[in-house]
Amino acid sequence: MIDDFRQRNSERGNQRDRDRERAQARAGSKTKQPRNDGSTPEQRRERDAKALQEKTARKAAMAAGGINAGGGGKIK
Repeated sequence: MIDDFRQRNSERGNQRDRDRERAQARAGSKTKQPRNDGSTPEQRRERDAKALQEKTARKAAMAAGGINAGGGGKIK
């Protein structure tokens, strides 16, 4: 009976080890690399600010103009 317990326990431990190895392999393939788009942080801030302004302008135009504002929404 004790041998059965040891056998089941070692099988379960082996499963944990295999799962851990698989998780490490998956995590290893997804190495985090810094964003390298060739722009400085200041340039990125300016680009993001411009994109945000355009987005807010589009939303305001959609709210004011309805369907014909170019939002591409569904016609009700």
